[in-house]
Amino acid sequence: MPFFDTHTHFDYLLVQLKQSVAQGVAVAQSGKVEKILIAAVAAEQFDSLTALCAQAPAQLCYGLGLHPLYIRQHQEQDLQQLKVRLSKKPHLCKAVAEIGLERAVAELITAEMWQKQCHFLESQLYLARDFNLPVSLHSRRSHDQLYTFLKRISLGKKGVVHGFAGSYQQAKRFVDLGYFIGVGGTITYERANKTRQAIRQLPLDCLVLETDSPDMPPFGFQGQPNQPIRINQILHSLTELRQESALQIEQTIWQNSRALFDF
Repeated sequence: MPFFDTHTHFDYLLVQLKQSVAQGVAVAQSGKVEKILIAAVAAEQFDSLTALCAQAPAQLCYGLGLHPLYIRQHQEQDLQQLKVRLSKKPHLCKAVAEIGLERAVAELITAEMWQKQCHFLESQLYLARDFNLPVSLHSRRSHDQLYTFLKRISLGKKGVVHGFAGSYQQAKRFVDLGYFIGVGGTITYERANKTRQAIRQLPLDCLVLETDSPDMPPFGFQGQPNQPIRINQILHSLTELRQESALQIEQTIWQNSRALFDF
């Protein structure tokens, strides 16, 4: 079965590796990765991601969004620009991404910055609802706060809690709201026992695979830029954790990913 890498920053990876789009896609395809979603982090990427994905429209799609790590630079006009872009319904834009909450950086949880984070998250959730798009959600030390937003603002297409690193109980709350859980390189590390046990217990039909490349490299590739082809290492760890056969896992996760992002 092919793979869908449901969360990357592929544009950054190409710059780091000095690869063309065609070269990067070819490397991914050599590992059976046939679909790749690229998440924006700031408004300045909206044009470049649109142009990049147009070079390989059968393999690449993108999400437009304003990432909480860069909340200090985001402006109100960025939200307006996002709304205008989404209103045009570009056919390769498959998500509002990457959005969410960040509580691991002290300067981003001052009263002013936290209020701004919450405002930008809420605004982008409403945009996702209005334009019937799923979301790809960043959540670091903020699962409880994020859950409150998702419970209050119901989306038609829900989305995925990307790069999940938490407990089964935290994941199950998101799943009960209809959200998918993004399974990444974290599960390849034996020390990440809490997250590994969560992924072991969750229903298979709520999981999708992702690399977050060039970040979050799996075990054995520390210090190297992560790449979509590394999804094979993540799958290997997943099959070791789960009861289902490797083929069933591959088939179900491919179907989950295609259905969620309509690509």
